[in-house]
Amino acid sequence: MGSWFDTARFGVFIHWSHISQKGWEISWPLMGGLPNLPYCQKTSAEEYNRGALDFNPTNYDPRNLARRIKNMGAQYAIITAKHHDGFAMYPTKLSDWSIAESRYGKDIVGPFVDAVRAEGLHVGLYFSLVDWHHPDYPTWKSKGQPYDAFAKWLKTPSAQWKRYIEFMFGQVRELLTSYGKIDVLWFDGQWEVAPWKWKPLALRKMIKSLQPDTLVNDRLPFTGGYETPEQFVPQKPPKKIWETCMTMNESWGYNKDDHQYKSARTLIQRLCEVASKGGNLLLNISPMGDGTLPPEQIERIDAVTEWMAVNRESIVGTTPGLEPWQFYGPSTRHANKYYLHLVMQPYETVSVRGIKVNRVKSVKALKNGSELKREKKITIANMLLKNPDPIGEMAIEVPREVIDEYVTVMVMDFQ
Repeated sequence: MGSWFDTARFGVFIHWSHISQKGWEISWPLMGGLPNLPYCQKTSAEEYNRGALDFNPTNYDPRNLARRIKNMGAQYAIITAKHHDGFAMYPTKLSDWSIAESRYGKDIVGPFVDAVRAEGLHVGLYFSLVDWHHPDYPTWKSKGQPYDAFAKWLKTPSAQWKRYIEFMFGQVRELLTSYGKIDVLWFDGQWEVAPWKWKPLALRKMIKSLQPDTLVNDRLPFTGGYETPEQFVPQKPPKKIWETCMTMNESWGYNKDDHQYKSARTLIQRLCEVASKGGNLLLNISPMGDGTLPPEQIERIDAVTEWMAVNRESIVGTTPGLEPWQFYGPSTRHANKYYLHLVMQPYETVSVRGIKVNRVKSVKALKNGSELKREKKITIANMLLKNPDPIGEMAIEVPREVIDEYVTVMVMDFQ
């Protein structure tokens, strides 16, 4: 695993396809929706794909988008090169189902990769192993809805599957040979067949031969990639490197029917919690059909940007801080500094337990650098024995003027 990813802590996911012009969830309306996508539309393949080649995001501005991502404090960005619906957002030479055949007629992926790289960020591409549009992919179409992903595979002709695998490998090869250094390949869709049918080891070997440093997630089976819990923060951090991907509302693509947005405070608290557990938060955004972002997402991006402008050092480049019993909230660490994230407004003081209290050089509010009053407490035994380096508890006063609207951060500097 690359060292940059180990402590990146924050990335941005971008889900986008031709269906965004209709304001429908990406790909899943084809399958009649899913229970965990409560606002997903239900439609036929014909209706879903009707008008796809009219897709024309004339207001797409990758430089502005990359700048927003940079200002948020994210360290990397991952865009959908191709989702389950099979529509390639780059000019693939292996299919006529792509952005190159649309009214827009230009590459989406390439300019985004260049813009993200120009901002000094790491770049990743999402690629679905499944392709519900390709003629050689054993589709569900004849069986209709609701979605039943597994039984049909027993009837897949081997010659047909071989052709599809060659096509899939070919598209991955295109992505790794067309855009320079790709830092992350984010695979998805692995559940639809028995894992070995994807020829994952051969695919990983090809990836390594083309770009040895490209990171791959765990959704390419048998390859040991980093773990990707979805839409939740694990109770306990996984043993391997991990990343939680999470939407702002209940949908991955732009969905005009989904107004159930998490508050900016909730999103920032999730970021703090993920960082405190040693993971990365991959926060999703979803452009509309014209290439611009929905106002609700811009509002939250601006709030995260404002908070990270002050508190970035408590997130990016950190490792997990104190144990949960030591401090009731997320905490991170960088060298001798511990960052305490107050996700709830305190009542006068907060306590930190089980620390070398005499080693605390200062406690400050990260928001304005003001020194916070503190009181150390040690046991009578330590006092009587005159222990010069006792373990004890510290109570820290938190005046109202340092409380942040979203998450208040205190930094404890140890000698």
